Amino acid sequence: MHKNYQQVLALVFAVEEINQNPNLLPNITLGYHLYNTYHSDERTLESSLKWLSGQSPTMPNYSCRAQDKSVAVIGGGTSALSVQMGSLLELYKFPQITYGPFEPLLDDKVQFPSLYQMAPRDAFLSVGIVQLLLHFGWTWVGLISTDDMRGEKFLWDIAEEMARSNICVAFMEKIPVSERHQDESHVAFMPRILASSAKVIIIHGDADSLMILRHSQPLILTSLKVWIITSDLDITLRARHFDSYAFHGALVFKHQTSEAPGFSHFLKSVNPAKYPEDIFLRTFWHSTFNCPDDSAKLEKEECSPNSSLEDLPLEHFDMTMSSFSYSTYNAVYAVAWALHEMFLMRTEMGFEGHGESFTLQSWQLHSFLRNIHFNNNAGDQVVLDEQRNPVAKYDIMNYLIFFKQNEMFVKVGQFIPKGLLGPNFTISEKSIIWGISQTTPESVCNESCGYGFKKLSCEGKPACCFDCVQCPEEEISNLKNMDHCKRCPEDKYPNKKRDNCLPKTVMFLTFKESLGLTLTCIALSFSLLTVMILVVFVKFQDTPIVKANNRTLSYILLISLALCFLCSMLFIGQPTSATCLLQQTIFGIVFTVAISSILAKTITVVLAFKATRPGSKLKRWVQPRVFNFVVFICSMIQVTLCGIWMATSPPFPGLDLHSEPGHIIIICKIGSVIAFYSVLGYMGFLALGSFLVAFLARNLPDTFNEAKFLTFSMLIFCSVWLSFIPAYQNPKGKAMVTVEIFCILASSAGLLGCIFLPKCYVILLRPERNTLDCLKQKAGSNSHSEILAGRHI
Repeated sequence: MHKNYQQVLALVFAVEEINQNPNLLPNITLGYHLYNTYHSDERTLESSLKWLSGQSPTMPNYSCRAQDKSVAVIGGGTSALSVQMGSLLELYKFPQITYGPFEPLLDDKVQFPSLYQMAPRDAFLSVGIVQLLLHFGWTWVGLISTDDMRGEKFLWDIAEEMARSNICVAFMEKIPVSERHQDESHVAFMPRILASSAKVIIIHGDADSLMILRHSQPLILTSLKVWIITSDLDITLRARHFDSYAFHGALVFKHQTSEAPGFSHFLKSVNPAKYPEDIFLRTFWHSTFNCPDDSAKLEKEECSPNSSLEDLPLEHFDMTMSSFSYSTYNAVYAVAWALHEMFLMRTEMGFEGHGESFTLQSWQLHSFLRNIHFNNNAGDQVVLDEQRNPVAKYDIMNYLIFFKQNEMFVKVGQFIPKGLLGPNFTISEKSIIWGISQTTPESVCNESCGYGFKKLSCEGKPACCFDCVQCPEEEISNLKNMDHCKRCPEDKYPNKKRDNCLPKTVMFLTFKESLGLTLTCIALSFSLLTVMILVVFVKFQDTPIVKANNRTLSYILLISLALCFLCSMLFIGQPTSATCLLQQTIFGIVFTVAISSILAKTITVVLAFKATRPGSKLKRWVQPRVFNFVVFICSMIQVTLCGIWMATSPPFPGLDLHSEPGHIIIICKIGSVIAFYSVLGYMGFLALGSFLVAFLARNLPDTFNEAKFLTFSMLIFCSVWLSFIPAYQNPKGKAMVTVEIFCILASSAGLLGCIFLPKCYVILLRPERNTLDCLKQKAGSNSHSEILAGRHI
């Protein structure tokens, strides 16, 4: 992993910079020893023992180095390596500053009191990743992390954050971390990844896990996926069977770091001739520039004399300071400032020794490291107190690699946690180049529910896997993947697709529409017919049939029937406050007058025949003013009921919003239900009384007896209005108005036809039967009583 040599160069650069600074550690020169850990637990312990012993083979608890002046160890690219080093170094109280990823478990000062972490905390990494998922609508995501405590914590945090945002985990795989050389059977999860329907995979780990992953099966087919990679995983590293083309188009969360001033210029000047004793640099140069194996040629600068690190592709070396290199740079300065503070304190306290003459113990540095606080040359604040460790900020980088071209990182967004103020997340979709897809990939368990549909969860499946069902008739969904449909406002209705609310059309029974026009014509026709019958009766008022039927009552009945037909027209047209009041009051009063007239006529017939009997005392009651008084009293009772109705809770115009989809129907609401049915009930009482009286008089002589006609007319009237009561409850809107109009017309027509049409037939077509002589001849033995009855009537 020669690319990590930048971390060594960062350490060298910091040491040289400090040694050239007259204000920091004056008269003191910093030095360093370099040891390779090979990213192996065994090699890490071996290198640590070599440094402590000063020779090989190692001798624990013994150092062969004379006047050893080492004061601190900077190392631990991973948490596993830091633990291995820390367990050994803690025996000697050596300060250890790690530059690898921040590990919360290493904060335990009981277990690791001499260990300090330089990297910022990734406390909000899972929040930033979930923000990215939500931005692109990815709800079906795979997770890969290391099989250790750090990986477990990441999986726990990211899964919890995803669950809060209704994002589901499609699969969860773990990379073993015991050693980098793993059998393929131990990491054979690539087939499962390829078989998964999840198009987005989040991978979290460190350098060790990457080396394990690169020794697994080839990743070429995983270019079909979108990778979201954390900053500690450097996908530009190369090895056998490892194809970076699989990560083309990946999105990487990289720590935001400042560039140390002069570091780029320093990297351009680095070569084996400048540092001839650096065996790592010679090996690195030999590998990257394809130098000959002869080391003498390297020393004589015969290997690419004009070569520079800036000429190397990204897979070999990165000229931009990495987060690990930046942490290493700050770690060196932290040690230097701690030494500076300690020497300054000793000088102020009057100790004679200074610099080379001062004997320094490494454990003495701890109190100064814990309180270190300074600004580096890049202007950033540096602290080693884990409680005050800064929270990491992230640049979202798009990793691109093209055929026969260098790979690169392009910044497409950033995530800066702001604590209580909320996270600051930005992303530029137009700047992102995806893998093999030309458009933004989708990663969902199943297709989104479109407009007009809602999600229906499936039993036994994650929340992101659902069925789509259409919204109910009265509801819509105008967004995708809605959990619940919503109802339209009362003045609107759903369209056929149930994805939008349309304004309802205001309507009412009008004279222009076919139904209203038909009912109007029927009402006018019957009203005209009633007037014509009235004219006939007036013209032939002196004939026996007209006289025998109480002319005054017949006129009142005909006039009230004409008004009954006309009052039905009040129910047609746009309802207003005036028409709503007139509809029910006029309807109730004129019908009461008509039924009262029929009741009076029926009583007249009965009393007339009863009064013709010898010695009857009913003769004084067979007077026209008596029957007119009956009509007046019955009508006034109805007028009183209507007056009470209008005074308490009168009818009023209202809106029917639900009877007909897509329409708002303007209707007259009856106000008081009790008053409405009281008016109907009173008319029914009168009608029932008329029916009973006429029924009892059905067997009277037939010549002048119209009791049978009255009985049949009342039977029709009662049947119509008894049918009206249940029929009035079910229809809504215009149908309800139509039912009432029909009942008015049908009952009025029944009265008109049954009572007056037979008489008009005799008067107009059979005038010979409308004479007193004809009636005498036909009456026979009963003529005397019938004629007397007719005269009384």
